[in-house]
Amino acid sequence: MLTIEKKLQTFIEQCENELNQKFKEIDNIELINQLKVLNAFNENNVQSNHFIGSTGYGHNDIGKEKLCQVFASIFHTETAFVTPLISCGTEAISQTLLGLLRPNDTMLCISGSPYDTLHKVIFGEKGKDIGSLKDYNINYEEVALLNGEFDTNSIVNAIETLKPKIIYIQRSRGYSFRNAITIKQIAEIIISIKLHTNAPIIVDNCYGEFTEIDEPTDVGADIVVGSLLKNIGGGIASTGGYIAGKKELIEKIVYKIMSPALSSDNGSFSLGYKEFFEGVFISPHIVAQAKKVAILTSVALTKLGYKTIPSINDTISDIVCSIQFNDKEKLLKFTNAIQQASAVDSNSIIEAGEMDGYEDKIVMASGSFNQGSSIELSCDGPMREPFVAYLQGSLSYAHGKLGLMNAIKSIINKDI
Repeated sequence: MLTIEKKLQTFIEQCENELNQKFKEIDNIELINQLKVLNAFNENNVQSNHFIGSTGYGHNDIGKEKLCQVFASIFHTETAFVTPLISCGTEAISQTLLGLLRPNDTMLCISGSPYDTLHKVIFGEKGKDIGSLKDYNINYEEVALLNGEFDTNSIVNAIETLKPKIIYIQRSRGYSFRNAITIKQIAEIIISIKLHTNAPIIVDNCYGEFTEIDEPTDVGADIVVGSLLKNIGGGIASTGGYIAGKKELIEKIVYKIMSPALSSDNGSFSLGYKEFFEGVFISPHIVAQAKKVAILTSVALTKLGYKTIPSINDTISDIVCSIQFNDKEKLLKFTNAIQQASAVDSNSIIEAGEMDGYEDKIVMASGSFNQGSSIELSCDGPMREPFVAYLQGSLSYAHGKLGLMNAIKSIINKDI
């Protein structure tokens, strides 16, 4: 049973008092995004019969078709491919890359090294042919961020030298100690890129949906890719991924996911689509809750002497708060305390361990209703210096606040 001391409650309330204006900004973004989603439902005339699933080949699956139309409207794109058959963001991104790239093509990542789980997708595994980009003789190059900003000169030079087939941006921080890339930054670099190439710009949008008013496709990105287990599933979707963008590009990706002989008309899901419609509908609100938890965490841990990102004055462009502990034991204590504050598996003891796609051992607290759902309150980090915890998500601000207080209690050794 959780117990929170009065002094700790008072401390958190003091932090909240500093966030009144920030919370109002978050509420305003939620309102605008909720209107966007509501209009997408109404414009596409979503009906209850669209919740029904299909079997076999899935031909004439009106629920699947309608869900894709809703996503295309939200992202203001020509089309979208949304399916429960994609298990996670890494799979959606992998299929996107392999659908668009061919042997001897070059992929240029302009946001530095991508998230750990993509390393095997790009570089493969020594001594094995696992179908990575490298195994297909597809080249990979990257340009590092410069103090959290795009290095425009280096990006332009790389484009002119390498002639990349696609240009890739990871919006969220991954396991880097930086802020997420903002829509303003994406808009500005896309203007510069399009002066030098027509190569498609692909944005990994995981953790970023509905954190700002615009999405990457509103400012010139050709494709956005993400997971329904994160923001846009609203904590209700139990699986799935989406790819939205230009029709000719989405068609190529679908050929890779399905078969060169098949189109997006194929593919059934007998359980139905209600949870995916409901998830995307509620997601602007859930994202707002998670953003409030992230910035509250940042303010509170900063007051306790830790280095955190984002700061109160930053544009919040994902749902994550990074806390640098410089102490392995504190990272373990903090994540275990988040697990203890979970509704599911709260009695589990969290230890660092090997996980598919990660180079270091990972400690991960995720007592979630949907396994691995990062829009639910969770906290993880690689067991490497400087031992940073990445806290994200929460289906309600109240739950996130309780989890945070329990986590703070686990690492403080003096009165607040």
